[in-house]
Amino acid sequence: MTFQQGLAFGLIGLTIVAFIWGRWRYDVIAVTALLLGVVIGVVPAENAFEGFSNDVTVIIGCALVVSAAFSRSGIVERVLRPILPHLKSARTQVPLFVGAVTLLSIVTKNVGALAIMMPIALQVAKRAGVSSSCLLMPMAFGSLIGGTVTMVGTSPNILVSEVREQILGEPFGMYDYTPVGLGITVLGLIFLSFGYRLLPKTRPAQESLDAALSAQPYVTEVEIPEDWKSEVKTVSQLQAITQGRVSVMALLRGRQRRASPNGNTAIKPGDVLLLEGEQQELADLVDRAKLKLTRSDRPVTMEEPTEEVRIVEAVVGGDSPLVGRTAQKEDLYGQHGVNLLAVSRSGYRLNREIRTVRLRANDIVVIEGGERTLPGALKDLGLLPLAEREVRLGGMRHKLAPAVILAAAMILVAFRIAPVGVAFFGAAVLMVVVGSIRMREAYSALDGPVLVLIAALIPVSDAIRATGGADLVAAGLANLFRGQAPIIAVGAMMAAAMAATPFLNNAATVLIVAPIGASLAKLLGFNPDPFLMAVALGAACDFLTPIGHQCNTLVMGPGGYRFADYPRLGAPLTALVLLVGTPLILLVWPAVS
Repeated sequence: MTFQQGLAFGLIGLTIVAFIWGRWRYDVIAVTALLLGVVIGVVPAENAFEGFSNDVTVIIGCALVVSAAFSRSGIVERVLRPILPHLKSARTQVPLFVGAVTLLSIVTKNVGALAIMMPIALQVAKRAGVSSSCLLMPMAFGSLIGGTVTMVGTSPNILVSEVREQILGEPFGMYDYTPVGLGITVLGLIFLSFGYRLLPKTRPAQESLDAALSAQPYVTEVEIPEDWKSEVKTVSQLQAITQGRVSVMALLRGRQRRASPNGNTAIKPGDVLLLEGEQQELADLVDRAKLKLTRSDRPVTMEEPTEEVRIVEAVVGGDSPLVGRTAQKEDLYGQHGVNLLAVSRSGYRLNREIRTVRLRANDIVVIEGGERTLPGALKDLGLLPLAEREVRLGGMRHKLAPAVILAAAMILVAFRIAPVGVAFFGAAVLMVVVGSIRMREAYSALDGPVLVLIAALIPVSDAIRATGGADLVAAGLANLFRGQAPIIAVGAMMAAAMAATPFLNNAATVLIVAPIGASLAKLLGFNPDPFLMAVALGAACDFLTPIGHQCNTLVMGPGGYRFADYPRLGAPLTALVLLVGTPLILLVWPAVS
């Protein structure tokens, strides 16, 4: 071992120890390792920032933006809507939601797919009285196995493709992972459809801040458009769209006002309705029934044409000038350039027009305004913004555009018309241009810590290859596996990746283990492709801990899981992937050409 190799191994070793210790954030550890690598000379200064311009970083970032835009489109809810009322038990809910999130993970980033499906699954489970602990972990595992089918589904596939390009001069294609990934996916779906019974069924979920805020009922005002064409004719039919979770508090027709109208009351174009319900349910009803918020036709004040419209929730402070006054009297639009969209008052049911409600201290209001105008208006009005979260009430949702753009990107890659990075970069740009996602939301969708982690670790992990360290480790392993069947060496690489990824993060695992696997294949005289595929599959299939992958972490609180719950379902699934995945890889990618 040379001095430079020793320094490279020492740097990687310290990085791994820091990851396992968990004292600092992953991204902080990665950038510190990069800086240290430059200082000690194992990372050339001119190569230090190559990871930030690497195709891998661009593809992952663009996939996150595309996933977020697809989530906001509401197309998934629309497709599943006819089925949801029939899901009355875990036996029917688990296969459907695991299957749905798995299919989405094939075409979008697995974290994005899980984020799309989780709110829908939690709502359905709550209404049917099914414990979320039966549902969420199988969905997280389904998103992981679904991500193995295409390059963009999971970070390990993208990173392994990069390693192959460095070694053989050509990366893996978008669908090179599909034969093995589909086989593992079908097997995993079958297992998870029954294996969820291994999980605790009565574990209480940890209530999130977002869920607590969402549970607060709001009153908002909508108008029936003059050109309204709908099969809904009465109040009861309108309320039935959300299964009674939104109530019609009053109906205004000209100068007539009917408080708490009965279910047979007819609804006509031009009517104004006061609706009460949770924010999510109100947004769903407005969208599905094609109603119009009465204040949405008043354009908010914009200082610059490039500004975006924002909708925020805020609490009326005790010293607010709004206390005891109405939106009409205060002239919120004329004086401050903002619209009042909804009001919530604890312990009191509002049944008057929003603009005539006398506001009180501690009322919660939904305000619409320009992103530059809004902060000043909130300060002047004595409104205290609530925790940052997405408020969809009154927001436009483009149902078809994200699906069309995503399908076009997948087709361009499938027929090799455009590289993966270019196709998904173009898809992300088009999502913003057509309005499917705002630029501010696109920035929010970018997972900064993960992108920095990957970009910083690319040159650090390459130090092992550049100094000859990967060849050194591979030589030691070659002595161990020489004369053995290829399936043993390939299985060992997959097992190593599976063992490392719960502690290192799957991106770090691939960047460290994949070059060693390729060098081992070369020394044994085998094709490197099955070894690289084994590393990709092993790093993607992290089913043992809640900390190795964001999907597992995402469901821990809402599912009420403990650390020890993950191996209960994850250990048999891990064994299944290892035992079936290894021969499947060798069947598709023979070790000997």
